[in-house]
Amino acid sequence: MDTDNHFYNDNNNNNHNNGAATVKMDSHVEMGSMEPKPAFEYEDQSLVGPDKHSLDEAPLRSLYSGGSGDCSPQALRNTVVDSIKIVVFSAKINLLMPFGPLAIVVDKFSGHRGWVFLLSLLGIIPLAERLGYATEQLACYTGPTVGGLLNATFGNATELIISIYALRRGMIRVVQQSLLGSILSNMLLVLGCAFFAGGLVFSKREQVFNKATAAVSSGLLLMAVMGLLFPAVLHSTRTELHFGKSELALSRFTSCIMLVAYACYLFFQLKSQQNLYVPVDQAENHAEEISDDEEEPEISKWESIIWLSILTAWISVLSEYLVNAIEGASVAMNIPVAFISVILLPIVGNAAEHAGAVMFAMKDKLDITLGVAIGSSTQISMFGIPFCVVVGWLMGCPMDLDFQLFETATLFITVLVVAFMLQEGTSNYFKGLMLILCYTIVAASFFVHRDPKAIRDKPQKPKL
Repeated sequence: MDTDNHFYNDNNNNNHNNGAATVKMDSHVEMGSMEPKPAFEYEDQSLVGPDKHSLDEAPLRSLYSGGSGDCSPQALRNTVVDSIKIVVFSAKINLLMPFGPLAIVVDKFSGHRGWVFLLSLLGIIPLAERLGYATEQLACYTGPTVGGLLNATFGNATELIISIYALRRGMIRVVQQSLLGSILSNMLLVLGCAFFAGGLVFSKREQVFNKATAAVSSGLLLMAVMGLLFPAVLHSTRTELHFGKSELALSRFTSCIMLVAYACYLFFQLKSQQNLYVPVDQAENHAEEISDDEEEPEISKWESIIWLSILTAWISVLSEYLVNAIEGASVAMNIPVAFISVILLPIVGNAAEHAGAVMFAMKDKLDITLGVAIGSSTQISMFGIPFCVVVGWLMGCPMDLDFQLFETATLFITVLVVAFMLQEGTSNYFKGLMLILCYTIVAASFFVHRDPKAIRDKPQKPKL
């Protein structure tokens, strides 16, 4: 800033004499010209010198250039190769990727459902993790609020894709139980592991988070429980006006109301009350900490979008094989379908969220952890489940909110336990351990649970 002051003082005292011009030259060399320049001059500089970077652009290669404005085919090939190296070969979990194609080969030549299910399950794990990575890279260009929404949306993409394929086959109970299991795993297992790991790292003090955000999410989860409870009670007590039809009509009406409520929640979060979602430990120096902690993206915005499309398509392919093998795997491995749907499938789908939530907790960023775990559960309960009901409605498949009393009671108790854990706005490793043990009880319960609506009694396939 001394050069700038010298520049302006010389301008005022010497009336733009030669001395001021000399200072202008020095200022241009040291700090960059203070005067606006024509667009063609910048374009020429970008073609001559590769060292110019814009402050608004991430310091990385463009999708269509080699980083210096070179749009040649060789530069494009180098960019594609670098992108593949970063996305495909940078994570050790990607060693599981070959299991996906292997599942297709086993299905074509042997047809052993148990192996197809297991290999598909292992093949989806790295894809779900990479999907979360690509979403985080894209979130670097959209800002923290929209980025959190993108993380929650694409974090649940695996479960929604599996659910749609199951709906096409008329496997309603698999859809219901897998979505229920996603909520339970996020609220108990993911949040529990995050609290436990963060509590061990910061064992000498309690970690804190924004209680207001947790309270809003808990209220939405209780609303979702209410939406699931009434159709289940109506069916169990046989008090519906038209048996077998009233609960379906009520489920579709309730689903529409829940979708409207979720849309209002998004507006509340993104537009109306943005200050409510500022982390509690960053309320005063929020802007400074964002600039200090902001990580530079490793791939460009368009690369992130392309990778999201590729990974989503590949997950869709493997999900079809996974869903088709569920029944055979249940028989071959002697594991109840309810356990597969509620425990195994959600753990695979939440692999990326699980790792991310734990890492954020270990960095003392519990507000982001809650946004991942509780935010994902809120989105599944208020958007994922009603969305599947509406999609089933369009397909002619009688998907409803009657999750049976056992599953609905499990969800209700889980929401209450987590709400009590969050009411103080603090966490420690003991709370995390309690949540993990609660999830262990839930898993054991579904292992011995006999579904009253067996998967073999599924309705006919919808006409598409």
